[in-house]
Amino acid sequence: MTYNQRMSNQRYLDDHIKKALSKKMVFIGGPRQVGKTTLSLQYLNPQTIKNPHYLNWDRNSDKSLILKDKIPLDSQVVVFDEIHKFKKWRTLIKGLYDKHHEDNKFIVTGSARLDYFRKGGDSLLGRYRYFRLHPFTLPELQNLEKKNDIQKLLKFGGFPEPLFSMDEDEHRVWQRDRMIKVVSEDLRDLENVKDISSLLLLAELLPDRVGSPLSLKSLEEDLQVSQPTIQRWVNLLSLLYYTYTIPPFGSSKIRAVKKLQKLYMWDWSQVSEPGFRFENLVAGHLLKYCHFLEDTKGYFMQLHYLRDTDGREIDFVVTQNKKPLFAVESKTGERKMSPHIAYFRERTQIPAFYQVHLGVQDYGSHQSGRVLPFAKFCTEVGIL
Repeated sequence: MTYNQRMSNQRYLDDHIKKALSKKMVFIGGPRQVGKTTLSLQYLNPQTIKNPHYLNWDRNSDKSLILKDKIPLDSQVVVFDEIHKFKKWRTLIKGLYDKHHEDNKFIVTGSARLDYFRKGGDSLLGRYRYFRLHPFTLPELQNLEKKNDIQKLLKFGGFPEPLFSMDEDEHRVWQRDRMIKVVSEDLRDLENVKDISSLLLLAELLPDRVGSPLSLKSLEEDLQVSQPTIQRWVNLLSLLYYTYTIPPFGSSKIRAVKKLQKLYMWDWSQVSEPGFRFENLVAGHLLKYCHFLEDTKGYFMQLHYLRDTDGREIDFVVTQNKKPLFAVESKTGERKMSPHIAYFRERTQIPAFYQVHLGVQDYGSHQSGRVLPFAKFCTEVGIL
């Protein structure tokens, strides 16, 4: 099966986007090269949609149509790609929707700037649904390929192009190109950063910081840049869907770490150490789970980690409406249950603890602590 044939298959958000599109505009956000354009083009099938139209702001002919107010509205569905680069995009989209929503359906796709400016005003409030598209995860890949291939995900990551090409040389070139485009091109849409070379160096250093609370002091020594500047850059890289951070989970009965964030990569294949790469893969699956429940069901979801001042730690805690659902510890090997699970089980209100691994052993219960293969955990919890 070719790359394009694979990508023509249904993605995990497809049914929810179709449902939302019957009532409102749909915005699709997410990292660069995660498949947003490919997903949106599925709704322009000429066999089912009358006169479908796709307009990309980066294409001069399409930009001219938009600027001259000659957008073709004989189409049942119009897709705007990268339209958020147009200064007056919100006014344009609002006007089109208010005048034509009974006859036309509108899809808007984009990455960092779309998400950033979406939060900056309420002129479109109530007119759209926003969905964040994530890289492929194990259950979604299993649905597509009918096999459990977690090693493939670990090696090539979840982004479609390197995952399905499985070419190591092309994968390394893709990673480098993506990092440069995110820092050098996408960043310009958000903020003017003069020291791009230092920011690129930060982007190269961050994969080695995965798995531990992020130390700005250490990065300050490496980059010779102030801690406030580094924090601002880390925030920008999160807005650009290059990295993300998770906060600590607090509890009144433990001396929990309260401020230090842990950092992870959207492309976990950038992490070289196998244990931390698996931890980052688990983080990506759990973040996707949280974002899916937020975007489709409206819950307030958050991904945390749990650590006390004595260094005892559980990798992840998932909360729903500020209440813990479950905690997850990740181990590549089939080790015995971490003693930290019993410690925190007695001192927190977390109802379920899991320790996931890459082997086959399965024992315990989620109340006392369950050790099980990661693939089985995904099935039982409902990870997509």
